[in-house]
Amino acid sequence: MKKYIDIIGKCALFAGISREDILNMLSCLEARVITAAKSQVIFAEGDEARNMGVVLRGKVRLIREDYYGNRSIVAEVEPGELFAETVAAAGAKKMPVSAAAWEESEIMLIDCRKVLYQCGKGCEFHNKLVGNLLQVVAEKNMILNQKIEIISKRTTREKLITFLLSEAKKKNAGEFEIPYNRQELADYLGVDRSALSAEIARMRRDGLIESEKSRFRLLGHL
Repeated sequence: MKKYIDIIGKCALFAGISREDILNMLSCLEARVITAAKSQVIFAEGDEARNMGVVLRGKVRLIREDYYGNRSIVAEVEPGELFAETVAAAGAKKMPVSAAAWEESEIMLIDCRKVLYQCGKGCEFHNKLVGNLLQVVAEKNMILNQKIEIISKRTTREKLITFLLSEAKKKNAGEFEIPYNRQELADYLGVDRSALSAEIARMRRDGLIESEKSRFRLLGHL
């Protein structure tokens, strides 16, 4: 695990814990690293909800599909970030979403039960680890609420505007690049791709935005 310690140390789960102690904890937690090829499914919807993951390299996306196969991007996870921790920590039996590598990735898997329950060895930083996990779960709930706010809007324009304003606030800039192409953005917003492209074109004509591929610039008062 030593080769990954810098990126692991940036993970919120290990905030306030020294690199040396992190290595000792990972041994106690029996953490393991897997390599996933592009598009490889790490957790499938319906799998046992037992492990949480930390992205060490690459990118992972959480995806939900409905009965008809319509796909929605729930979240994107980058190096140093956790995924599936809320499901595992909640004690859910099954994964409600799938997790797939969006590019070749390395992921550290940790059995959530080994985090939540003392190992019996009296690890000094175990309580800190549990506290960090609770903090991460709380922050993820805030992000989920933001997603709900976006997709609850009635029209494609309202959804797109709410999303763009949230990205501008996050980047603290009126010009920014989003992490999705057109199809992925449509999946994230829960709208039809052609409807999304048409709405972006209309907003350009209305002088509200400029856009090129995944780059947007806010012009008018949205």
